[in-house]
Amino acid sequence: MLGLSSQTCVLGAKNGKGENMSKVVEFYYDFGSPTCYLAFYKLRQLEEEGKLKIDYRPILLGGIFKAIGNSAPANIPAKGKYMFEDIIRYAKRYGLDYDFNPYFPINTLNLMRGAVGMMGDKRFVDFNDLLFRAFWRDKKNMGDPETVKEVIEKGGFNFNKIHALSSDQSVKDELKKRTGEAVEKGLFGAPTMFLGDEMYWGQDRIFMIEERL
Repeated sequence: MLGLSSQTCVLGAKNGKGENMSKVVEFYYDFGSPTCYLAFYKLRQLEEEGKLKIDYRPILLGGIFKAIGNSAPANIPAKGKYMFEDIIRYAKRYGLDYDFNPYFPINTLNLMRGAVGMMGDKRFVDFNDLLFRAFWRDKKNMGDPETVKEVIEKGGFNFNKIHALSSDQSVKDELKKRTGEAVEKGLFGAPTMFLGDEMYWGQDRIFMIEERL
């Protein structure tokens, strides 16, 4: 499964293969968000059912917060407590294994650079799957370089290759560009999905995408 083009899709249009692009959902995400974890697997389920196609858009959530002066919900004690309880409810609803990562929050800058660098690779989606599971199922300290190396190598990926990608200036610039474009498009958090020109924020709005489709 490959990441699709970053070009904005127009409802009713068709790509070069004649596929209906009205089913393409742009998915903006960051590995460090547990709600992005839920959205990733719920969207993949819908894709496997033939209901939509995912256009993966890795961004740096911290960069979006900084650009617009927003803050993570977890920074507000009462809201954070509710949010993490709600995530457990949705994980059960989706049939997903989920366990809160005790190392949260974790700086995901290099990991999101790695995701951008892996776009176009035939194992791009597998890489995302590996990282999301490490964060929100296996409770790995993904802020520790040695742990990251261990997770990536055990997942069957070449750590040195991914590390080189995340250190490449063009990849760094691409993540920064993608994050800036997301801000310009109106993002203030993640996960955020677009179906055509309609924005849906939060994994708990995926049912609205289903209804529209």
